[in-house]
Amino acid sequence: MSLGFSVETLLPSARVSGPLRMGLVRLPESEWLARAPDLAPRGEAFDAHPDSVIVLPEAREAEAELAAVLGVDGGIEQIARAHWEDFCLLTRDDAGRWVLTGAAVAFPTDWHLAEKIGKAMLAVHEPIDGYADQLSTAVDKFMDGLRAPHIFGRTNAFVMANGNWRYLPTDMQEQRFAGVTADNADERLFVRCERETLRKLPRSGAIVFTIGVHVAPLGTLSDAGVARIAQSIEGFMEGEGDRRAAPHYAAALAGYADRRLDQSKPGPREEAA
Repeated sequence: MSLGFSVETLLPSARVSGPLRMGLVRLPESEWLARAPDLAPRGEAFDAHPDSVIVLPEAREAEAELAAVLGVDGGIEQIARAHWEDFCLLTRDDAGRWVLTGAAVAFPTDWHLAEKIGKAMLAVHEPIDGYADQLSTAVDKFMDGLRAPHIFGRTNAFVMANGNWRYLPTDMQEQRFAGVTADNADERLFVRCERETLRKLPRSGAIVFTIGVHVAPLGTLSDAGVARIAQSIEGFMEGEGDRRAAPHYAAALAGYADRRLDQSKPGPREEAA
């Protein structure tokens, strides 16, 4: 199955409602990483933010193996500069937990690598409402059972207040979405999809977790794409919706989606024909 490499093609597979779930699909090798992307924004991000790359000693073996697999001369920063995706390395600690021990993250979505590095999966996902109760055990079990060369992927979708590749807002949610209405939501709201994949390296046994970020203004999406993201307004639990700032853009998104729906309905002459 193909997830696609744009917001429009990723949205049909993105979770927009219901409880937390992994939602993984099996991917062929050809669908692992984006082909021939514009890498200029990646290089600019790494040049401006050297703290976007951290590799602990525990990840060095996996880093070298990944570079060999991808045919890249260098470490994880060079790997991430040569691809559209951010790369994270997960290795087991002495207690058997999967720990984030290396990463090159040019395009973070509201998280800082320095705060996550060296932590096990439960702690890495701590801000996500419901992760500990609904998903933690399933994630650990999946990662334990993952075998090379299988690749699995999933998609997250978010409504954002800007189209920045690095989404690290410092203002209050109500300030971020101030002035957004159904009339201007097409230009003021952006849909951000994270295309995530997991695969295990055969020699080191480390897991490679990639994050490919794709962003589009709401108004550039098809009617189906707008309708799909609009489902997220009431689709998530209260805690998750609050964390996503949904109360501050919900009315604008719903109004715009309704307007698009009305415009797509056939008129009397079209119905008669």
